Amino acid sequence: MTEQRQQGAQVEVLQLFATPVAVVILPEAKELNAKLRQTILDREAGHSGTEHSNLGGWQSTWDLTEWGGEETQKIVGHAKRLANRLTADRQGRPVNLDWRVNAWANVNRSGHGNEFHTHPGAYWSGTYYVDDGGIAERPELGGQFEVQDPRGVAPVMYAPNLTFATQGGASLGASESLSPRAGMMVLFPAWLQHQVRPYSGERARISVAFNLSLPKEP
Repeated sequence: MTEQRQQGAQVEVLQLFATPVAVVILPEAKELNAKLRQTILDREAGHSGTEHSNLGGWQSTWDLTEWGGEETQKIVGHAKRLANRLTADRQGRPVNLDWRVNAWANVNRSGHGNEFHTHPGAYWSGTYYVDDGGIAERPELGGQFEVQDPRGVAPVMYAPNLTFATQGGASLGASESLSPRAGMMVLFPAWLQHQVRPYSGERARISVAFNLSLPKEP
């Protein structure tokens, strides 16, 4: 909510229907990434990948929690705690859910990316960056994480040269991008359209993706 003044009158601008996208840097990322990077590359060398939204690159099966070691369990633990912080019941009361998790690893090399997609069957989805492939120092390498306005293009169909004079107005009907860096976790609603832009670096760009779903009823 922001306040402005118009000819002496106070104007209250409500930011309604916001879409939460959380970004956090894990404190023990350096130690986690050193071990997990090698675990994922070893897995890539010995197992064929799957194809879902990926445009090239290698994507593991969705059982990373079974072979990703202690490092993956710590990342999943951070994701669950963050999801609980950002989730409430309809009366605004906090929740403490034991989220069900499925997770997988992604390895992108030069020219690889992911097309726009969503994650049906989950409440939250997220990505953790094990190796940004040099993007943090050189954004021109691409590989950005991009999300689309969930309202689609409808808000700009009538007057595409205009937008709202509020925070986030520049991406109305378009998209926003985040530049990955090693140790960064991004958590977002599973229904939010997202993609990975093509990466052109020489290193492997390595990430962990995950879905958080509601616990099964006893």
